[in-house]
Amino acid sequence: MPLVTPLSPDHDTETKQLAEFFNETLGFCPNSVLTMQHRPAISKAFINLNKAVMANEGRVTSSFKRMIAWVSSNATGCRYCQAHAIRAAERYGAEQEQLDNIWEYRTHPAFSEAERAALDFSLAASQVPNAVDGEIKERLYKYWNEGEIVEMLGVISLFGYLNRWNDSMGTSIEEGAVESGEQYLGKHGWNKGKHI
Repeated sequence: MPLVTPLSPDHDTETKQLAEFFNETLGFCPNSVLTMQHRPAISKAFINLNKAVMANEGRVTSSFKRMIAWVSSNATGCRYCQAHAIRAAERYGAEQEQLDNIWEYRTHPAFSEAERAALDFSLAASQVPNAVDGEIKERLYKYWNEGEIVEMLGVISLFGYLNRWNDSMGTSIEEGAVESGEQYLGKHGWNKGKHI
C-alpha cells in the first residue's frame, strides 16, 4: 500500500500535458508522477527535468541512458525504478542481448569497454558513500567527453531522486513495468517488493 495515493491523471491539466512524454518512454504515466501531483509544481518541475536529462544529445543514447538508470536503481535497491528503467531501455531499442544480460554488464561481451566504464560510473555514483574516484574518472575520460559525462550524471542524479521517492512512497507499480521487470530481471530475483 503506497504511503500517498496517486491522483487521477486528469488532476492537473499542465501535468497531464507534460506527462504525455511518458507514453513514449513507458507506455503509461507513472504512478510516481501521479503522486507528485499533490503538489503540481513538483510534478511539472520533475517532468521538465526528466525531459532535459533524457534528451538524446548524441552518443549517450536514449536506450543507454535507461541502462545507466537501471544500474543506479539496482545499486539503491529500488525495484520500481529497476523495472521502469529496463522497460524504457527496451522501448528505446536496447539490444536484446544487453537487456537479457544487464546483470553481467562487467563481463558479458554484449557490452563494450566504454559502456562498462559508464555503467561502473553509475554504480559508483549511486553508492553511499559515493565511490567515484580517480580510476573511474580516468576510465570515463578514455571513452567519453565532458558533456557526455554530464548527461550520464544527470541520469544518475535523476534516478537518485526517483529511487528515494518511489521506495519511500512504496509507489504502486504499473502492470507494464511489472511485465518488463519479470521478463528481464526476474531470473535474478526481481519482484514487486513493496510496490504492489
